[in-house]
Formats: sequence, structure tokens, C-alpha cells
Amino acid sequence: VNKVANLTLVSSACDMVSTAYASTKESHPYIRSVCDAAEKGVKSVTEATASCVQPVLTTLEPHVAAASKYASQGLDKLGEKLPLLQKPVEQIFSDTKEQISSGVADAKDAVSS
Repeated sequence: VNKVANLTLVSSACDMVSTAYASTKESHPYIRSVCDAAEKGVKSVTEATASCVQPVLTTLEPHVAAASKYASQGLDKLGEKLPLLQKPVEQIFSDTKEQISSGVADAKDAVSS
């Protein structure tokens, strides 16, 4: 999970969502109250679940470690094949916009010719 969260694409997307969420909460008092209540609910459920799940996680720890190792290796291979994962969302948007603009300009030139 940490490795996925540290991918540039994922972390920049999370930052964008977090910023939008905070901005929306700040701008709209009614939404803020709903979000605050939801956050408290999630925190309570998480705390209650953690104590129940801990014995199961302890038992499954060797299996989780093995799965984590294979997942990490798979992410490494995925990162090699998809360099896009190492770019921030803003750069991907910019690059995509540039490619579309270039393609439209090329098509326009072709039609003009």
C-alpha cells in the first residue's frame, strides 16, 4: 500500500483530491458539517475494527508478508512498463493537452491542404 501511495501519479492525484476536499469544506458550511460527521463516523469504525482485526492480522502475518513481496515485485515491473506512473497528474494533463492540440493542428493543416 505504501509503495502504491508513493507513486508520483497516485500521490499527486491524492493531493489534488485532498485540496479540492479541503477547499469545498471551507467554502460550503453545510457540506463541512456533513463531511465532519462522516469523518467522525469513519474514525470510530476504524478504531473499533482495528482491535477486532488485529488477532487475525497477527495470524496471517507470514502470508501477508509473502503477498506484499509479490505485489511489490509486480509494482516494480508495472513501473518499468508504464513510466506514466512516475509523472504527476498535472504533467499528464499538460502532455495530453499538448498531444491533442498538436493532432488537431496537424488535422487542420491536412484539411487545408
